[in-house]
Amino acid sequence: MSIELQTKYGQIDISNDVIATIAGGAAVDCYGIIGMASKHQLKDGIAEMLRRENFSRGVVVRQENEEVHIDMYIIVSYGTKISEVAHQVQSKVKYTLNQTVGLAVDSVNIYVQGVRVTNP
Repeated sequence: MSIELQTKYGQIDISNDVIATIAGGAAVDCYGIIGMASKHQLKDGIAEMLRRENFSRGVVVRQENEEVHIDMYIIVSYGTKISEVAHQVQSKVKYTLNQTVGLAVDSVNIYVQGVRVTNP
């Protein structure tokens, strides 16, 4: 699927994978994020950490009517306030998609798949 944007010059189709990759890249730049997790549930109690080229596996882009919704599955750093990290990710993803693609996102839903201790 793709998101369709209508401009004065014509129509632009943006793939959901492109939107997911941009959103994932914006999320991992936030403080307190260890990485992205797979959207599939935890296996054996360990969340699979995704590499940069697989961010689209940890992000779901949905378009309902004229609204765009994004679900993100993240792994946070131990000792950080999860609500603050989630709010920061939501803000940064909305801002980045608006600035790079011109896409107004209606909601960014955060699902914390795990907490990991980072090495200092």
